[in-house]
Amino acid sequence: MTETTIKNGSRSSLLAVEDTEFLLRDEMRAIRFALEYSKAEFALRDWGIRSTIIVFGSARIPSPEQAAAATAAAQTEAEKTMATQWQKRSELYGIAREFGRIASERGGAFAPRHRWRDNVIATGGGPGIMEAANRGAADVGAPSIGFNITLPHEQIPNPYITPELSFRFHYFAMRKMHLAMRANALAIFPGGFGTMDELFELLTLQQTRKAPHAPIVMFDERYWRKIINFDALVEEGVIAAEDLGLFEFAETAEEGWASLVRRGLQTHGSD
Repeated sequence: MTETTIKNGSRSSLLAVEDTEFLLRDEMRAIRFALEYSKAEFALRDWGIRSTIIVFGSARIPSPEQAAAATAAAQTEAEKTMATQWQKRSELYGIAREFGRIASERGGAFAPRHRWRDNVIATGGGPGIMEAANRGAADVGAPSIGFNITLPHEQIPNPYITPELSFRFHYFAMRKMHLAMRANALAIFPGGFGTMDELFELLTLQQTRKAPHAPIVMFDERYWRKIINFDALVEEGVIAAEDLGLFEFAETAEEGWASLVRRGLQTHGSD
């Protein structure tokens, strides 16, 4: 909607919903929070989405197509080394894509039960691992969600998100709330600061029981053991030994799905 023409040279003649200068005042932040919450909430309800499986991971993991293109274009030794690294990393993309397919087929994303869909794949909406999980859902014609965010270097929604379920947020806090509030499970792949942020937020919600039980599976144990010394946290007394039971490791999509189901994920699919 474009702003109505200002009458008499004063913005006071605009309706409040027409006056973006007014809506963007610092004092209106609480209203903007409410609007960001409500827009996504109403759309998800209209689609009957009651619960999700969240997939996190690096935006920098290349697809097999990108890795193949890098290999074909590599000429210098540095380029060939990078292409080899991309080929290795793209294996994670394939696992995340397969996981998105499995979860969509078996979790309950397809046919609403009493109007509700369960365990719908939801990601941060960007490229890399996020794209792979959305793509896996799209492979089997299932809906999936992308909770994107406006960043200084724009993060473009990946093309595999269901268009009506592709959301864009200004506030990280509201985006994170939508990611967490209906999550039945979390599947997390190697990633950087953003992935760590989401991982530890969900672990904290589970540890403190501020959220309903949601099993967590972490893919590529070698990576996580290298990046985070979980055992040292126990040894230093800053977490309890039983807190390590909040998550499990997996190497394949099937192992990851089996871990979630074994640890309490309720499924409503055909399998």
